[in-house]
Amino acid sequence: MTDLSFYKGKKILVTGSTGFKGSWLCKILINAGAEVIGFALEPPTSPALYGIIELQKCMKTVYGDIRDLKALYSVFCETNPDIVIHMAAQSLVRESYINPVYTYDVNVMGTVNVLECLNRTTSVKSFLNITTDKVYHNKEWEWGYRENEELNGHDPYSNSKSCSELVTDSYRHSFFSNRLIGISTARAGNVIGGGDFARDRIIPDCIRAAIKKNDIIVRKPFSIRPYQHVLEPLMAYLVLIQKQYGNSELSGSYNIGPDEAECVTTGNLVTLFCQKWNFATGETLGWYSEDDGGPHEASYLKLDCSKAKTRLGWHPIWNLEKAMEKIIEWELAYQNNNNICECMERQIKEYMGA
Repeated sequence: MTDLSFYKGKKILVTGSTGFKGSWLCKILINAGAEVIGFALEPPTSPALYGIIELQKCMKTVYGDIRDLKALYSVFCETNPDIVIHMAAQSLVRESYINPVYTYDVNVMGTVNVLECLNRTTSVKSFLNITTDKVYHNKEWEWGYRENEELNGHDPYSNSKSCSELVTDSYRHSFFSNRLIGISTARAGNVIGGGDFARDRIIPDCIRAAIKKNDIIVRKPFSIRPYQHVLEPLMAYLVLIQKQYGNSELSGSYNIGPDEAECVTTGNLVTLFCQKWNFATGETLGWYSEDDGGPHEASYLKLDCSKAKTRLGWHPIWNLEKAMEKIIEWELAYQNNNNICECMERQIKEYMGA
């Protein structure tokens, strides 16, 4: 489904390359023979997947802030990338309530800066802006949102990503209508996978509790989300980037998420984690619900991914049960000081061969 040989020899600039998803993506691209250049802040967590798999030894990373147009533009001019994947963001909902100005500055003006660099240079043939499933005006519908639904995220994070979508669309129509460059956005569902150490995310919270042998606290057990293993959206991104390379007619916005049967409540997700963890370790981990009175969170969110399936020929491969097995496989390998690069490479090969 994903022809990684396409990426061999391509120059690919990845913003946010030191993050969880960025690190997985860079690993895939490096293995495929691409020349990967990262532009990012220092790794956002300690430990961080970027450092664990020593990506700094096999790719060029420029440490910088996407709010700094001059620094970002210099990287474009020096590297002349063929492909740009924009992943840099302030990506935590709760953090966006604490620091809304920073969130909008990074997620909106950061996107403006990346697109302005595309506008000022000529080497890029395919650009993808990674946003989120939360860009939609959530009406708590029981069906999945489509790409033509209203954009109006509720919280500052979600809303800033809605704005990022609009910025991308405006630049595409205003400055690139006569250039053969594919420009798209990908609205991904909730991503889970090995190597995520962020706070206020459900799987890292589960793992931290499991390591301490504490039962897991779940804030919103009845909230339904489109959970998917990190390899699912990353491979979808790579399909889209390849398809629109030289075919700007495929430019647009794409939902990337699991099939409807895999959209589950957070409580069911944590129950599955406990089952798989206990089976693998022989422990008796459990969970309980405790609302900490935090800010608003949507109760119901699904994506309709018909467009990506129809236009790109993409479809999800791993169900939630397989995804959870791979998360715990990664975590136990990390806890046992096994070779994480080899673990990730096995998982990537298994996914590609499914």
